[in-house]
Amino acid sequence: MDPVGKALWYIENNLGGELTLAKIAAAVGMSRFHLLRAFGAATGSSVMEYARRRRLSEAAKRLTAGAADILGVALDHGYASHEAFTRAFRDQFGITPETARTQGEGCNLQLTEAIAMEDNLTVELAPPRFEDGRAMLIAGLGERYTFETNKGIPFQWQRFSPYIGNVPGQVGRTTYGLCCNTDGQGHFDYVCGVEVSSFADLPPELQRVRVPAQRYAVFAYQGHVSGLRAVAYTIWNKYLPNSNLEIADAPDFERYGNDIDYTTGMGKFEVWVPVKAEKKK
Repeated sequence: MDPVGKALWYIENNLGGELTLAKIAAAVGMSRFHLLRAFGAATGSSVMEYARRRRLSEAAKRLTAGAADILGVALDHGYASHEAFTRAFRDQFGITPETARTQGEGCNLQLTEAIAMEDNLTVELAPPRFEDGRAMLIAGLGERYTFETNKGIPFQWQRFSPYIGNVPGQVGRTTYGLCCNTDGQGHFDYVCGVEVSSFADLPPELQRVRVPAQRYAVFAYQGHVSGLRAVAYTIWNKYLPNSNLEIADAPDFERYGNDIDYTTGMGKFEVWVPVKAEKKK
């Protein structure tokens, strides 16, 4: 079973207990950062958001079936009080637990069902090459996302396109899609950018990111950029769990050079994953 499959199994078997990112990562046997990236690439959801929606969906099923004790339902699904459960339930479904119980199955709640993992996202990737990347200054348009909201990234690239070649101090024509500042809830910054020689004279709307000198595993892919999710899934869920590599806490990024056609989206791009060293056996 792959890491995300193990995480899904653990979540489903602990919907009534304490679910934290640290506990799920420990059960899977990987770092929290690695789990966040692997889970998001595979499911399009952050780990804890999925766990929260699953808990509330199972609770909603009991309520719409007529459960008499709302507090009992709350306690059975990991909530310590009626108030906390009501807030979470209203945030998720737009109605209170009492309303859901009264309306029954006619309230048509948007439930989150358990995910059954399939391997249809896997693509063929050559083994990575390893590079010692130099420190870089990246300037570009940045947005804060979760794995549920990152469908806005293509439009972000569209907005950044007029800047390419016109950013003060730009170095070359290579563009970068940086993922950085990931938190424990699955939020991350995504920056569409270019390398610059200095942060001086940049327009105020451009975000600045210092990328440190770092060792990378570099994965190359030939095809359409829409295949990026499958590439990420293969890297984080297939290659890395079966390697002896330890992931570093540094930005990872897509690198688009002269081999990509920005009009059609076809060409060759690379995914650079920061690594520390081989794991100790």
